[in-house]
Amino acid sequence: MSYSVGQVSAFAGVTVRTLHHYDRAGLLSPSGRSGAGYRLYDDSDLARLQQILFYRELGFSLDEIAEILKDPQANALEHLRSRVRQLSEEIGRLQRLAEVAEQAIEVQQTGVELTPQERFDVFGEIVFDLSYATDAQLKWQDSAGQKESMARAAGHTKEDWRQLMGEAAVWRGELLAAFDEGEPADGERVMDLAEEHRLHIARWFTTCPPEMHRRIADDFAADPRAFALVVPPSQQRPGLAAYLCRAVHANAARRVDREEENG
Repeated sequence: MSYSVGQVSAFAGVTVRTLHHYDRAGLLSPSGRSGAGYRLYDDSDLARLQQILFYRELGFSLDEIAEILKDPQANALEHLRSRVRQLSEEIGRLQRLAEVAEQAIEVQQTGVELTPQERFDVFGEIVFDLSYATDAQLKWQDSAGQKESMARAAGHTKEDWRQLMGEAAVWRGELLAAFDEGEPADGERVMDLAEEHRLHIARWFTTCPPEMHRRIADDFAADPRAFALVVPPSQQRPGLAAYLCRAVHANAARRVDREEENG
């Protein structure tokens, strides 16, 4: 029995244009033609179309499907196994994104609401990049420090934010002054500033041992979105993120040396 392209389109829930595309790509060429030259599909064509749509639903490209259909017995199994792994990874990623969204909802439900003017007064030019916040949450989601930081941030009041951002602004001014004056990153003055930053994190967000502080500083040097949380772009200088990173590492080493001396 033969079916017209319109009938197959209705059966399969795909457009006529899609069927024409499959034909031109050599993926699904109809077995026959009518006397007027119109495409006619038989049952074997419909079975092949069903396979194509199955693999498309799983996210395979047309080129991958063509490769599988050349020899389904030889090619399908490994392709399907690979796709299962990819889908499992994607499911995990989406679950983590859902958790991030849930945490964002919790923060919004704390009742700490700021008007645009209050937000500017409190945060100034510091902008919280949602893409970075999401990436950071996915990266550190299993960290006890990240969980504590999110929980404590959600509990801060307007006055808490105003105070901690004020402290950060004073510290930032001192860091910029040291950088502009050519102070070495591993000098006492700048290492003391790095220590102040570590204590600021511990005071307002989470316990911050030297190793954690190193990882945070590495993010500052590697990701402009992270560094913008401590120094807004309008105040940044070339090399400043790396400078702060070196200071944090130097301070961490200094603390370890002191602990060994005292131990």
